[in-house]
Amino acid sequence: MKNQTSFYIILGLIVLAAIGIISKLVSDPGGFIKMIAGMALIVGVIYFLFRRFSQASPSQNHEQRAFKKAAKRSKKRFQTKEQSTPSKRPSIGSLSAARKKRKDTSHLTVIEGKKGKKKNRASF
Repeated sequence: MKNQTSFYIILGLIVLAAIGIISKLVSDPGGFIKMIAGMALIVGVIYFLFRRFSQASPSQNHEQRAFKKAAKRSKKRFQTKEQSTPSKRPSIGSLSAARKKRKDTSHLTVIEGKKGKKKNRASF
């Protein structure tokens, strides 16, 4: 229900704006063109100022360039790996060898400690 009410309010504002623009165009076409030109000029100045002051700092440009370069290298490396893979199916014996080869060791390590010792906690 609330969405319908806001829809009708917005629709009414749009209709009133269209009536106002048409009446201004009919009654004073020269003034209408000046008004549109002035609005376009103001929007252009605001756009220019926004673009001028919202540009990234040189350090951000450098980081962006470095990121693009790294992405390009990664993409190139990935494409060469895809192209270098043979198109024929390997035999069963080579599959088991490949599975053993592919297994990477984990980068996590277990830190040995005193697991049996309980912490000395203050009791209240």
